Amino acid sequence: MRSFLFVPGDSARKFESAKKTAADALILDLEDSVAPDQKATARTITRGMLDARKAGQKLYVRVNALDTGLTLADLAAVMPGRPDGIVLPKCAGPADVNHLALYLDAFEAASALETQSTRIVVVATETAQAVLKLHSYEGASSRLWGMMWGAEDLAASLGASRNSTDGRYHSPFLLARDLCLISAAAAGVVAIDTIATDIDNLAALKDETVAARRDGFLAKAVIHPKHVDVVNAAMTPTDEEVVWARNIVKAFDDNPNSGVVKIDGKMIDKPHLRAAIKILGLVEPK
Repeated sequence: MRSFLFVPGDSARKFESAKKTAADALILDLEDSVAPDQKATARTITRGMLDARKAGQKLYVRVNALDTGLTLADLAAVMPGRPDGIVLPKCAGPADVNHLALYLDAFEAASALETQSTRIVVVATETAQAVLKLHSYEGASSRLWGMMWGAEDLAASLGASRNSTDGRYHSPFLLARDLCLISAAAAGVVAIDTIATDIDNLAALKDETVAARRDGFLAKAVIHPKHVDVVNAAMTPTDEEVVWARNIVKAFDDNPNSGVVKIDGKMIDKPHLRAAIKILGLVEPK
């Protein structure tokens, strides 16, 4: 998946608009985009969104953080609607992932869902504590599918007056970005780049997304429908990259016992194979 479009969980109108986009997944949001006195109403509306999904478009739900006391009520409302995944904000480390995984075990059983069918995506950099725990996700539940970084809440946690200047993130936030990417790779899960907040600057969005995929991010979160096509295009490998990846995979398939193969006079090893598989996963999803 290349693009995750956030949709307020209390807006059926915005959901209908989001369904018309080419976003690979929608994140139906019960957290920041919903006022405290609208949480219960948003749960009901979000459940309706799950029942009205568009074929081929994945639906995730961002629940409220574990320390709010609202998570269980969120899950009770949405799990019968069979979301493809749950996005956990303010995640402080693998213990929070495993905590949510236990909840999902129970809700899948209660709703007669396939066991372990609900993925977990964490927003992994929203507090200073969370950034320090990024190295430890290798022991998290196998439900963990993706790790997203974010800069808005982290600024508050650090006491920073701003997280960027002229569209460029300051060093503490770039550190969080890079650690999230590296930690996702170490844990064997998908790294998801953060949103672009300048809605109308599509050129900057393209540059930011191209840089993210260059560095290893496989998807990007977006907050406006007009960002979706830009992100999808920038996250899609070129024809040349796809040919390169297929040649590498074929070479290793033809030589299954080799740790290194030669292609066009160049020595190609297993890290290249892993990179090739990632590229093909973007254009030939299973």
